[in-house]
Amino acid sequence: MSSGSGPGGRGQGRGGSGSGGNRGSGRGSGGAASGGANTGRGRSATGDGRGRGNQGNTGGLNTGAGGFPGRGAGGGGRGGGTRGSGHEPRGRGRGDSNVRSRGGFSPRGRDGRLKESDLNALVSSFQRLQVTSNNPERPLRPGFGTRGTDILVRANFFSCKFPKDVVVHEYRVEISPRCRDEDKTRIFTLLEESPACRPFLKHIAHDGSEKLVSSKPLPQPLNVSITFREEEDQRPLDNAKVYNVSIVLSTEIDTNNLPGYLSGQNRDYNIAPLLSALNLVQQRYASQHGVRVGQSKWFFPLKESQPHLLGPGVIAVQGYYASVRPVYKELMVNVNACMSAFLNLPDNMVTALRQFNSNSRGAIPSLPQNLSRNLKVTTRYLGYKKRFKVQDIASTSARRTFFRHEDWGRISVEDYFKRAYSITLEHPDDVPVINAGKNKQVYIPAELCEIEPGQPYRGKLSNKETQQMIRFACNPPNVNAEAIVGDGFAKLGITPPSEALRSFSIEVGKEMAVVPARELPSPRLLYGQKAVSANNGAWNIVNSKFHRGARVESWWVMVVRDSSVGGTGSLVGGVQDRDLSSLLDNFSKKLISSGMKVPSTASCLFSTPALPPADKQKDPTRKAALEILRATFREQLQAASGNKPDFILVLLSYTDNFIYPGIKRICDVELGLNTIHLQLEKAMTEKRQDQYLSNVALKVNTKLGGVNHQLDNDAMNWLKKKRTMMVGIDVTHRGPGSKEGAPSIAAVVANNDDSFVQYPASLKIQQTHEIKEMVLELKDMMVERLQAYRTKTGKLPERVFVFRDGVSEGQYDIVLKEESLQILDAFKKFNTKEAKEPYRPLLSIVVCGKRHHARFYPTDAQNADPKTMNTRPGTVVDKGVTGVFDFDFYLQAHAGLQGTVKSTHYIVIYDENRFTADEIQQGINDSSYLYGRATRAVSLMPPAYYADQACERGRYYLHDFLTGEETEKKKDKTGSKGKAKEAEKQRIFEAAKKAWGEGVHPDLRSTMFYI
Repeated sequence: MSSGSGPGGRGQGRGGSGSGGNRGSGRGSGGAASGGANTGRGRSATGDGRGRGNQGNTGGLNTGAGGFPGRGAGGGGRGGGTRGSGHEPRGRGRGDSNVRSRGGFSPRGRDGRLKESDLNALVSSFQRLQVTSNNPERPLRPGFGTRGTDILVRANFFSCKFPKDVVVHEYRVEISPRCRDEDKTRIFTLLEESPACRPFLKHIAHDGSEKLVSSKPLPQPLNVSITFREEEDQRPLDNAKVYNVSIVLSTEIDTNNLPGYLSGQNRDYNIAPLLSALNLVQQRYASQHGVRVGQSKWFFPLKESQPHLLGPGVIAVQGYYASVRPVYKELMVNVNACMSAFLNLPDNMVTALRQFNSNSRGAIPSLPQNLSRNLKVTTRYLGYKKRFKVQDIASTSARRTFFRHEDWGRISVEDYFKRAYSITLEHPDDVPVINAGKNKQVYIPAELCEIEPGQPYRGKLSNKETQQMIRFACNPPNVNAEAIVGDGFAKLGITPPSEALRSFSIEVGKEMAVVPARELPSPRLLYGQKAVSANNGAWNIVNSKFHRGARVESWWVMVVRDSSVGGTGSLVGGVQDRDLSSLLDNFSKKLISSGMKVPSTASCLFSTPALPPADKQKDPTRKAALEILRATFREQLQAASGNKPDFILVLLSYTDNFIYPGIKRICDVELGLNTIHLQLEKAMTEKRQDQYLSNVALKVNTKLGGVNHQLDNDAMNWLKKKRTMMVGIDVTHRGPGSKEGAPSIAAVVANNDDSFVQYPASLKIQQTHEIKEMVLELKDMMVERLQAYRTKTGKLPERVFVFRDGVSEGQYDIVLKEESLQILDAFKKFNTKEAKEPYRPLLSIVVCGKRHHARFYPTDAQNADPKTMNTRPGTVVDKGVTGVFDFDFYLQAHAGLQGTVKSTHYIVIYDENRFTADEIQQGINDSSYLYGRATRAVSLMPPAYYADQACERGRYYLHDFLTGEETEKKKDKTGSKGKAKEAEKQRIFEAAKKAWGEGVHPDLRSTMFYI
């Protein structure tokens, strides 16, 4: 309920938030009792009008949780009310001012540690430092940005007070004999229960593997004998294993130099050990009560009261990310809400099997491989609890599954369990056996297997499940922030403080940081001579023509006759279908009206034979259908005497996981044909057709070398003052369900002229490296891009700006040391005897981080997107929550369409071009409006965005290796391990290398084939 006592004001304003997520209505804007201007838009006590509420004691806007504008009732939102009302557009009640409903709190002022004088002094001190190393070094921040409109935002960072006098003792934990990773967690639990450790329990935190930290010194030497027992057992079994756990002091972590580091005075201080220790401490509570997925993300599936169903056997569970971060003058904890998929299966394996096979009509039931692979089960038939991972589910029952026993000869699993364990099976012939053996088959009757609860889902989500996950995760800003400071703080052990936090005297603040930000102006866009303005990161091109339309000599149309997906047959009757003729007529008219020079009719219109449907047993990847498609393309090329069209319009009735990737591989790699795909279920919808075809036209023109739009001269100046090549780099890896040994795919894209619109790509495959994100053949790929630039412009670039995607924080220095040297070596390839001096353009490398957990919330509704209550496009943050020394910033160039908007974290790790903060921030913001396939700004610098798309296209070329169901089954049967396993991985890589061949067909390499 809202609180405060200000009387209703006369007028309408824009207001604070309550609980519902939408604006409420009520009785005017009251005076703020303890925080912020309470503004609303609604009915006042005395009449209607427009105005603004009174300014409160501490400034800012009265807001909901996290201090950002909500859209619910309360605090004067549309007049305000005491309660929000779900998603109703209007709430009712008195317009009280101090909004604290559902966890909200009024924003305090700007963080006191961020005084402009101190920040300016920090930058000045950096400028006096001299770099003495011959190796590449990350640049220090040259300054803070000043362009744009100053605003305040809340950030999901919370102060972390850590006393100077606490000594952090770090220990190495050694366990002998060696044990399985899954047993280590239990051994650490037993260690905590041991008399030797119990007195120190509240002072320690550990990673459950090899590292332990303590706020008090532990006795040395400290050796503890642990007799293994399961959690449910009252005492160890007679034959229980005994482990010796040795806890050895590694170091006493230096904290004396922490203040100097945080204030920017001591860059040489290695803060990593302290951060690692503090993260163990702050995650201690979560590790005792939750499940970790990935790094620093904790989920609590067994406490989930309202799980979100994604699909059969899979649910989405909300969890929380938490990590201690060093920022200027302070340590802070970054806390964010996140989602992950978990298994949702019955406790007993028989029940699970039957649940998924309710219509099997007597057939042996099974589980989908994406659910059963590596499923953790426990058994008790040995007289104690033992854990297994399911490797495979057999297709036969215990009665019909046989193996050879050294004493009993050939015996069924049913008889073996009867003789060995005196177990008479209840389901000897109606459920399958489980294979739990890695190196050899270990068959266990399904009825003896209990499924462990709370297991993360390790498979690949289907398209539908992915859409559901996104829908569940897309919470409005107020919902997200309320979850963090309410449910999140409780589950992470921040509120109330956990025993570990208290022991280390760590205090985590309860309020989000309030930091300065700016809204950068958007650039003006040019379509030919016509200027277009963007509004909220988007613009309308009605009655506008492309800046430079591509010329098309001929185009073909292919109708794919495939009714196996969707089940209702093709959406067009054939090449003579009137609806098809109308669609093609509208398509050509759209291209022409957009400024392209295109024949009004296709020079060739043909259809495929009816494609055979998928066969889960014999042809799950639809190889037969792809052979028909390959033959159809070849026949048409032969009939045209090898004269290729500029593009082929491929009409697909439905989406399919194999047909679309298969066509792309056939045309991109084998035949060198440009293809444009239309989904008929979208294109044939009358209301949506014009917009759909407009979007397709953007793609066609870009793919064929056209320029959809440009930016005005002011926005392009940072790029055009010298010949500049912008480069995007990314690497993608095999995912769940892929064949082990499948390669990674690296992409390098770069503009080939000064329009900064055309970005042809180089693609290479590489074996997955220990340092996964590194591009192993970057030198050769950069040479290709530089040659393409010179071919198009006649000269080499004077400056090279590299935007590197997909790099984690721990790999910045590796990119700097390894990839920068490869790029510099590529420059040397262009040195010639005739040249007066070596070719050496100025190089800058900027890492583009998308996987961070920083979120920003407006503190004033006037600075919020009125539709989503997110921060607006152009919001940039470079103070308060950025690195102490790093040249980094968070930029949100785009409009958040749903959920809580996410900025991109840009870190300049190498800079010979000596960017100013304003130049790089405004430059990236402006360039985000140059993405070819959209009429809105994008979230990521376009070269990096294109590199990501090129990687995805490369995945289609190796689709058989990256979907991998068949391979997983084969691998189960071989049970390969060690050298044999490595040999199998090498065989898979060589097979993928052969399938890749020379990569993209030479006819397409100078185009943006991948968009």
